[in-house]
Amino acid sequence: MSTKPTTTDLEWTDLDQRAVDTARVLAMDSVQKVGNGHPGTAMSLAPAAYLLFQKLMRHDPSDAGWAGRDRFVLSPGHTSLTLYVQLYLAGFGLELDDLRSFRTWGSKTPGHPEFGHTTGVETTTGPLGQGIANAVGMAMAARYERGLFDPEAPEGASPFDHTIWAIVSDGDLEEGISAEASSLAGHQKLGNIVALYDDNHISIEGDTATALSEDVLKRYEAYGWHVQRIEQAESGDFDVHALYAALKAAQAETERPSIIAARTIIAWPAPNAQNTEASHGSALGADEVAATKRVLGFDPEQHFAVDTDVINHTRALVERGREAHAAWDKKLQEWRNANAERAALFDRITAGELPEGWESALPVFEPGKDVATRKASGQVLKALGGVLPELWGGSADLAGSNNTTIDASSSFLPKGNPLPEADPYGRTIHFGIREHAMGSTMNGIALHGNTRVYGGTFLVFSDYMRPAVRLAALMKLPVTYVWTHDSIGLGEDGPTHQPVEHLSALRAIPGLNVVRPADANETAIAWREITRRHTANPAPHGLALTRQNVPTYEADENAAKGGYVLFEAEGGRPQVILIGTGSEVQLAVEAREQLQAAGIPTRVVSMPSVEWFEEQDKGYRETVLPPSVKARVAVEAGIGLTWYRYVGEAGRIVSLEHFGASADYKVLFREFGLTAEAVVTAARESLDAAGR
Repeated sequence: MSTKPTTTDLEWTDLDQRAVDTARVLAMDSVQKVGNGHPGTAMSLAPAAYLLFQKLMRHDPSDAGWAGRDRFVLSPGHTSLTLYVQLYLAGFGLELDDLRSFRTWGSKTPGHPEFGHTTGVETTTGPLGQGIANAVGMAMAARYERGLFDPEAPEGASPFDHTIWAIVSDGDLEEGISAEASSLAGHQKLGNIVALYDDNHISIEGDTATALSEDVLKRYEAYGWHVQRIEQAESGDFDVHALYAALKAAQAETERPSIIAARTIIAWPAPNAQNTEASHGSALGADEVAATKRVLGFDPEQHFAVDTDVINHTRALVERGREAHAAWDKKLQEWRNANAERAALFDRITAGELPEGWESALPVFEPGKDVATRKASGQVLKALGGVLPELWGGSADLAGSNNTTIDASSSFLPKGNPLPEADPYGRTIHFGIREHAMGSTMNGIALHGNTRVYGGTFLVFSDYMRPAVRLAALMKLPVTYVWTHDSIGLGEDGPTHQPVEHLSALRAIPGLNVVRPADANETAIAWREITRRHTANPAPHGLALTRQNVPTYEADENAAKGGYVLFEAEGGRPQVILIGTGSEVQLAVEAREQLQAAGIPTRVVSMPSVEWFEEQDKGYRETVLPPSVKARVAVEAGIGLTWYRYVGEAGRIVSLEHFGASADYKVLFREFGLTAEAVVTAARESLDAAGR
């Protein structure tokens, strides 16, 4: 087989073409063996994926987590074989048996790519649009990282310069999140993103003419992107030379994000299945697989066939990757020699360590003073920002309400932005009114590594973020949500802005830690615990914070355990336990005073985080909630779903099982029965039910 290049612009040999056709055959065989999956797009995208992995990306299969690598995001995760086959060919650790076990129990090749499960997979994709938004976050993180470590270097000269490559589909670009994220990317002039748009005109319901008619490239041009279009080769396949030239031109464009639309034919070159919706999500069938193999010059009786010269050719990338890595290491060492202080910062951050004595920067709040927890959070953030330069974030246009601004004089905005605080490496992110994209770009920032990110909005608008929050939990990403205005306590804005079901709904997401501190000191302890957990126990955290002022109590380190005894019963062992969170802890405290006055020893438990509490051993949990004390009341200004398992059969819950109204928050709490008197009444009922 000839290995002579067919063009001087791109070294593309017969062996390269055979490798691409091998990728198509492996995609067909993998789906055919398991009987389900998405073969068509993996077949048509094989040349593009091969170009990226073999000819363009800077990466090292022997060290998939190398900090200097380019990132690749497959936004249409259903075509996971597009990625898996390239990981196999390139030598990232997948073998033919992994492709044979595609979409089966325990395999390294699940139906959609899963971060942390398969080496070389940069993010979990599946819900369309999330991937392109992740890529935007990665590009933002890459710029901020450069600002931390090498801000003065000329464009392209820093070891921290790299490219975020993404493949996107019609489905990705129809989902609203892509519009939010792409608008943000254009505004930020993220010239380190290159997106290839697979314009195959096919969706599950048929031709995309059923639902899509706008000029996508004009839309992206309006966002501020660099746009290109390439047409098919005369054969109907990709014109690899045109695609390579377009990808190189996009990579060279550093002032704008880039998108390349490529007209493709799904399932190319299957004789009968190409350009059909059936090839999107179904096995082609034995006859069509055999016919396609004949077209490609493969033996139809052979399955998962890979020529030795093909795999030797593609796995030469392992050595090229090591060479690229070594060259980067040399460049990094030169940077280290010239930047000792920044190198020490780089080493600390990449190791996941915190600076010595960082906790001493955190404020301690004076007991007895009323402070809104959102305000306390803002003070803690400013304190953390002073000792953790890797901490950055912002808000969905609610910074003044969320108290999420670390430094008002430093906004993450590109060169050319007219605002005086604009800085390409600024601390404060202005996500705009884009909660959906904020959530997913935060995921991309966390996936990129080397920074710590937070983002704020009102708790009720966590609804707009939920898909990204769920994926953050699935991937165990250490992102922090600052969700303020956490109950009907926000008052006059009314039920559209008052979260009722949100706390319980968010607590239902496995792996998400919801933290609703009772006061300013619990807020400081919560931020401290979240900061500690970033590396040691990564997970997303949602802080639910009050708009209104609440009393401040003595700081208690046990708040970091999720639940603890805030006030102990007096006059004997507790007869009743009152459990509260957030702004309702004060109601439990007031109710305790009334019950104690009536001769009923009463314990108050503050439980800022159910998830943290459940992590504690049984012995600790039972010291806080002794099984012998059956009379219990939980109080929270939301639906009571969370609390049934804690109050038990004799327990009572003071909650809000309906929407709110527009009025002053004190009026709302009174009218809806969220009062100390209601807690006292519930406690007496629980005592009666428990048989005292």
